[in-house]
Amino acid sequence: MITVGLVIFLIDQITKRMVLFALGFGQEWVLLEGFFKLVHWGNTGAAWNLFYGNNRILAIIALAALTALFLSRHHFDIHRVTGQVALGLISGGILGNLTDRLVVNHVIDFLYFYMIRKNGEELGFPAFNVADAAICSGVALIFYQSFNGKETLSSAVKK
Repeated sequence: MITVGLVIFLIDQITKRMVLFALGFGQEWVLLEGFFKLVHWGNTGAAWNLFYGNNRILAIIALAALTALFLSRHHFDIHRVTGQVALGLISGGILGNLTDRLVVNHVIDFLYFYMIRKNGEELGFPAFNVADAAICSGVALIFYQSFNGKETLSSAVKK
């Protein structure tokens, strides 16, 4: 769990520093026209800009979530590889975005997938970063483990 979390945290922070070096705030670099851009955008909200402008509150929530994950780590069938990896992905992702919130006062998002409609309008998936991808992947692994494992997450919590 700790190793995976630290690796995710480091990859997240290194990629974000590369974005800070290569792009000014708000700049974009098209890599595949009509499909993918590297961008330098900031998000003071949560996923999809929900709760926009609540950076401090979301930092406190992230710290509480990290603490809760650490204290309840034994409930996630921690001896199975998928449980360890899932918690590492989630913890590393939360720590990466929390670091952004504390250091630059917003989460740095830089991966942007989009398409151009026939009328020229751009339609895109919200920009995200390595930490966001790790959190989503970790949650998906927990769902996978709980639905396909011998023991579900809810039965593990009851122990």
